[in-house]
Amino acid sequence: MSCLILALALYALYAKHLEGAWRWIYVTSAASALYLNVLVLIVQSFQKLPALKPLAQTQSEPPFLIAQGVALIVFFIVGIAAALRFRPARDFSTS
Repeated sequence: MSCLILALALYALYAKHLEGAWRWIYVTSAASALYLNVLVLIVQSFQKLPALKPLAQTQSEPPFLIAQGVALIVFFIVGIAAALRFRPARDFSTS
């Protein structure tokens, strides 16, 4: 899923040159793909790390859900901030 979302980001960046709404699409898709990768990191951490494994053996316990919720909130806030502040660099080679 992450690769498909990144393909959309690459299309917005290279084919559409971040013009118009493609700027928002690029930022949103890049943040979403990174969130999915962090979500996999959280799942793998609770499965593999000896310190976290006893806290969430079935991955439905509160520590696991809290970690996922915190990641979602952080990426939502950072994604909105990035979308509002992102400005593509000016191309000075054509001036």
